[in-house]
Amino acid sequence: MNAFEKGPNEPGKPEINPFLKLALELGPLVIFFFVNARWNIYAATGTFMVATLIALSVSWWLTRRLAIMPVVTGVVVVVFGGLTLFLQDDVFIKMKPTIVNSLFGAILLGGLAFGRPLLGYVLDSVFRLDDEGWRKLTMRWGLFFFALAVLNEVIWRNFSTDFWVSFKVFGIMPLTIAFTLSQMPLISRHALGERS
Repeated sequence: MNAFEKGPNEPGKPEINPFLKLALELGPLVIFFFVNARWNIYAATGTFMVATLIALSVSWWLTRRLAIMPVVTGVVVVVFGGLTLFLQDDVFIKMKPTIVNSLFGAILLGGLAFGRPLLGYVLDSVFRLDDEGWRKLTMRWGLFFFALAVLNEVIWRNFSTDFWVSFKVFGIMPLTIAFTLSQMPLISRHALGERS
């Protein structure tokens, strides 16, 4: 049995409520923010690691499949969070978004180089697009991930830890929502009919 999600537009993929999926993906980040605000970056990092593993476990329990991008994020959270706690150096957890976003950008653009619009593996439960739509959306998201990586580097290197944590929660999310909304015309042009 394959543990990872099937590709876009393939039949038989387990469905999960989009709001629950969003909660599983954003929940650990929200917990990270509140624990940092109440205690410190190290307590927040440990809690973030545990919450990420719980979210992945719940996702697996509900669908018997794991989405590739949350798994990659989870691995990087555990590795860099572990280094942060072991070495008592918050640089590692601050570098995590740079590494994850760069990795996602490279995976998406690399997939396109091999004719595979990989974004469909992540978003096909939300949108159903034709192949050209997935290619264009994958290209745009790949570039956006690289832009987020650069922005993270600028923020953590030039501002306080508390500012970085706040930006990670309250800056990245609005930017991502705004970017997603800006892609709606493309999505509308390339949308397929409803699943039967």
